[in-house]
Amino acid sequence: MKIGDKVRFLTETGGGIVKGFKGKDIVLVEDEYGFEIPMIISNCVAVETDAYNFEKSSLKPAENKPEPTQNVPQAEVKKTHVEEAPKPMFIPERREGENLNVHLAFLPVDIKQVSTTVMETYLVNDSNYWLSYTYASIGSGSLKLRAQGIIEPNTKLFIEEFTRDMLEELEHVNVQLLAFKQQKGYMHKPAVDVDVRIDTVKFYKLHTFVDTPFFEDPALMYDIVRDDEPVRPFIVREEMNRALREKQREEQRKPMPARKESRFKRDDVVEVDLHINELLDNTTGMSNADILEHQLEVFRRKLNEYSKSKGQKIVFIHGKGDGVLRAALRKELDRKSDHYVYQDASFQKYGFGAMLVIVK
Repeated sequence: MKIGDKVRFLTETGGGIVKGFKGKDIVLVEDEYGFEIPMIISNCVAVETDAYNFEKSSLKPAENKPEPTQNVPQAEVKKTHVEEAPKPMFIPERREGENLNVHLAFLPVDIKQVSTTVMETYLVNDSNYWLSYTYASIGSGSLKLRAQGIIEPNTKLFIEEFTRDMLEELEHVNVQLLAFKQQKGYMHKPAVDVDVRIDTVKFYKLHTFVDTPFFEDPALMYDIVRDDEPVRPFIVREEMNRALREKQREEQRKPMPARKESRFKRDDVVEVDLHINELLDNTTGMSNADILEHQLEVFRRKLNEYSKSKGQKIVFIHGKGDGVLRAALRKELDRKSDHYVYQDASFQKYGFGAMLVIVK
């Protein structure tokens, strides 16, 4: 072993270029980041490599041969041709990359028009492992596959783009991951199955998009795996369904109350402020119609959230203004009179700018 040799370590990941020696037993190895690492000589082995992890192809490149001419027999020309085998792909590894860290990222195409622009979805693989992945939205009792494939180590992958009218189907998504390495041994990583709830209101707020190490532009990030730990507990859906069915059976076995309870019994009141400055940080580029439609989207989403909470009271603060929003809310509720009743909210508390809705 001499200065200039490439070596790899036997008992740990890494290696580099021999830069010198310290005593009889210690060699100074410079890694890919320029740091000199003292290492026992017996723990190093010299290799001919493109980098630490992959051996060079044993085939030599074909020698330069003159172009065949009419005077050279074709049979001899064929004998001189040597095909070069494809070299294995080299992906740089990081010491801290042995733990799985995976993120789901959302980027606005035009950050200045955050409330109306198209959004992009990325999967970020901040680890030394290749990942086989699936990305799906969760609907009523089923999954809808949106993307699947393989992502390389220490990289990010574009998944899809979507518009504002697609946000509702992205409120709950599922990510499944299987980690592995190519052409070398690796530590086993359990399969990952994570359900993530996406707060779609954040897509309309400028301050939720922040600078990250992975993108030049601000992004909204959700952790999928953090240091080998899924950010949500892995729960088998069949077990969830079984527990739900058991709970329903227990409810059915309960005796009926001797006296009929009040139709609307909830005392807790949910307040939702529909003033546009409470919903969005920036309305640049939005027309009055766009603003009204966004307020109605928030209104519908909140109604849907509590649609099965019988007796739930929701106060929507719409303000006095010119009455356009109030009229639009009444029109929506009149179409859903089988499920909701409404009236003006308390004047003493809200003035004339709020509506009380009760779930039937």
